[in-house]
Amino acid sequence: MARKAGLFDLRLVIAVLFAIYGVVLLVVGLGFTEEADLAKADGLNINLWTGIGMVVLAALFAVWATLRPVIVPDVPDTPDLPTGQPSGTEG
Repeated sequence: MARKAGLFDLRLVIAVLFAIYGVVLLVVGLGFTEEADLAKADGLNINLWTGIGMVVLAALFAVWATLRPVIVPDVPDTPDLPTGQPSGTEG
């Protein structure tokens, strides 16, 4: 019987990392941005917009992993051995 990869799905790990960094950038963009920083970036709050983008990307990765989970087979594929001979004893 096959099962889902669950927490070991790489897409979920990527989603968590993007979410953590995105939230940090959102907090920095909302609370710690000074006018000098905005002037350097032509009036654009780069931390805020990058944080929003990263949180949205994390949500997309999480939805993707939820809707299309990786199915892990129970028995790995093994080559067929000739009948009557143990493995490694040819001839």
